[in-house]
Amino acid sequence: MISRRTVLLMLTTVTVFSNLPVWAAGGRGGPVRMFDTDNDGTIDLMEAKKAASAVFDRIDRDKDGTLDRRELSRRLTPTEFAAADPDHDGTLTKDEYLAVVEQRFNAANPDKDGTLDAKELGSAAGKALLRLMR
Repeated sequence: MISRRTVLLMLTTVTVFSNLPVWAAGGRGGPVRMFDTDNDGTIDLMEAKKAASAVFDRIDRDKDGTLDRRELSRRLTPTEFAAADPDHDGTLTKDEYLAVVEQRFNAANPDKDGTLDAKELGSAAGKALLRLMR
């Protein structure tokens, strides 16, 4: 017989995980599934840039075609932002943002096969890339 405490713990666990996004709960392929538009089980650079481009458009609140530090929120540190802003105008264009995405993609792809799997996305470099894609 299952104790009342066990049943309550099970219900609490189900409730917590059912309120998380699918990828956060570890189900159905995680972030790979979220961005894998060709359903090959990996993310390639084109898929990463497509997702990041949509994020750029969404977080460009003033719709001026650039992102400032405030709009980027916690996606880039001040040092990363400065490195990504070659013209030092205090903003990133979409091309500058996507260049950072490409750099992070390459850093997360140590086997240089042109795709990222779940393990590579779980690395520090992969997580840094995902911050630009969500």
